[in-house]
Amino acid sequence: MSDPASNRYQAVFFDLGGTLFSYRDVGRWTFHAVIDGAKRLGSDAPKREIGLAYRKASQRANQRYLDRPFYLHRDLFIDTARRLVELLDLTPSDEFGEWFYAAQREVMIRGMVLRRDCLETLEVLRSRGLLLALVSNIDDDFLEPMLEHLSLRPRFDHWISSERAGSCKPHSGIFHYALARAGCGPDEAVFVGDSRVHDIQGARAVGLRSVLITEEGGVSHLDDENFRAEPDHVIRALSELPGLVGASDGRVR
Repeated sequence: MSDPASNRYQAVFFDLGGTLFSYRDVGRWTFHAVIDGAKRLGSDAPKREIGLAYRKASQRANQRYLDRPFYLHRDLFIDTARRLVELLDLTPSDEFGEWFYAAQREVMIRGMVLRRDCLETLEVLRSRGLLLALVSNIDDDFLEPMLEHLSLRPRFDHWISSERAGSCKPHSGIFHYALARAGCGPDEAVFVGDSRVHDIQGARAVGLRSVLITEEGGVSHLDDENFRAEPDHVIRALSELPGLVGASDGRVR
């Protein structure tokens, strides 16, 4: 990272989904829930067609919500279900949206597995006196069981949902909320995430340094592959983070 000596860093903020765990680890669980939902409504479409329709429905719903400063992700999931039904030319039941939200919540929580180097990396950063905060675009009824399932509560000083902050990334409110909770300014913290739109663009807009974690052959499902918000640094594994943080003074190199 540039400008290594001018700032002393006190905090590292982490996105959750796609950052501390890979969406590839929960993709097959999500796919099964989508297929089950389509079959419940009488679809006889091939699984591949249903999967492609779900991807398109998810992209359209995410794009629609991107410009909103705040929304509940429950509404985003239900809107995605509605768009999926339309693309498959099905007739939804009154309770389908709620069923879909609950099914997605269950499989995501059950299917999540932390990256292999996650806990060790967090412990190293904490041992250097850095405050760690989780900053996620998620509702509380997702985040709380996720923290429990992944044993993350003891690893973080703060965990912040978009619902609690009343703001969703990439809009500035959630970043300012996180900084206030951490008690530091934007020049004293670093944001780590997988989305150029939600994480990198949002962090840079409020003056935070940013680190993008990437996977081979992949663009975050939240991003347009042509979107080019540039992070201050790119990593392929969380274990690279301690190498970016000075061992004695918390400076990011």
